[in-house]
Amino acid sequence: MAEKRSKKSDQAKAGTIRIQYYRSFIAAPKKHKAVVKSLGITKLNQVVERPDTDSMRGAVAKIPHLLRIVE
Repeated sequence: MAEKRSKKSDQAKAGTIRIQYYRSFIAAPKKHKAVVKSLGITKLNQVVERPDTDSMRGAVAKIPHLLRIVE
């Protein structure tokens, strides 16, 4: 039974990415601010885990000057 739990947790970790908000969006356009807020990020240098989907990767790719993927 413990093996099943560890397999599920390994799969869950493999299916997530860690996104770090490392630069302020004060002088950024409104669309960039909206993307940061839609990811649930509220503070500078905050790291959040989100599902590893194409849409999440695309959101990070839109504003690479504000966000980075942490390994």
